[in-house]
Amino acid sequence: MQFVKVLIILIIVILLIIGIGLGNYYYQISTSVAIKALPKEFVIKKGEGVNEISQNLKDQKLIRSMWDFEVYIWQKKLGKKFQAGNYLLSSQMNIKKIVQILISGQIIPNQTTIKIIEGWNYKEIAKYLKNIFSTDKNTDSLIWEEFFFTEIYDSSWLKKYSFLADNPFLNENNRNFSKLIELRTLKNYPFAVIPLEGYLFPDTYQIYKDASEYDIIKKMLDNFDKKLSSQMREDIKKQNKTIFEIITLASIIEKEVPNNNDRKIVAGIFYKRLKEGMRLESCATINYILGNDKKQLSFEDTRVESPYNTYLNKGLPSGPISNPGLSAINAAIYPQETDYLFFLSKPTGETVFSKTLKEHNQNKRKWLKKL
Repeated sequence: MQFVKVLIILIIVILLIIGIGLGNYYYQISTSVAIKALPKEFVIKKGEGVNEISQNLKDQKLIRSMWDFEVYIWQKKLGKKFQAGNYLLSSQMNIKKIVQILISGQIIPNQTTIKIIEGWNYKEIAKYLKNIFSTDKNTDSLIWEEFFFTEIYDSSWLKKYSFLADNPFLNENNRNFSKLIELRTLKNYPFAVIPLEGYLFPDTYQIYKDASEYDIIKKMLDNFDKKLSSQMREDIKKQNKTIFEIITLASIIEKEVPNNNDRKIVAGIFYKRLKEGMRLESCATINYILGNDKKQLSFEDTRVESPYNTYLNKGLPSGPISNPGLSAINAAIYPQETDYLFFLSKPTGETVFSKTLKEHNQNKRKWLKKL
């Protein structure tokens, strides 16, 4: 008899636990995180599963519980129904409503996908965007670039993003600021003052078709702000370097070294050359000045007068020469020390390293003679 009583009590307790659990579950899927909230963009990338989607929803404070979301998906057998795309969701929606939107394919209308390639400079980005967003396809790209340039040159960006604090092109208190403004108008210095060059983070973006130049630039700067982690910023500070210096070197590495695995070694070479007072002699900086992409430079090319010419001037160029991706930025922050002092890229993209100038010249004759 005692056993029966214990069993009955145990069953009642189990039923109560199940009842409370079910009650909480149905409460969670039927109620929202907030009573009032503005809609926000939520992205499902191709190939993302239920766990990744629920984690992203939780991170963006659109749901309270990943467990309740995933149980609901399992219960309704909706795991394979999600569609990649950009959605407008709100923490005012409950789990049922969110799932309904995500499986219905109610993708945000009037958007287009843009892909900014690692290593593009601002002119290449402007020309690419002009072809997508200009209402008049016959409009000279220089007109679009001028609007784009106006936004890039706006010093008010400095107040919006802390990572621009050490950018001399945006800081009016910098002693060279007036000189930089003057250089902007000189034909011999087509890239002398581009304040946001290097910070327009290369990535794939979903952009509204009626987006302004400001909207597009802000999206890229927001992404840069997100990608440059607090740990990376702290490590830059510990090295007594500035973000501007890191991005300047990273922009050269991006253009010089196609192989990600070799970039930290090349970064180490550049830092060693800077320390020893050697010129960087980067072909990429000359191509930036001349606006071309030569594999082999002539002697005359290397004599062009410009603050970006690393054949004539010691140290880093005046600023970034491209917009580098995360791999090149990481290389600039975390270089690998070696005995090498020279390098070149073979036509295949493979990097060849040398310890002496003699070895380097031999490698040039061997690998670049056909270019």
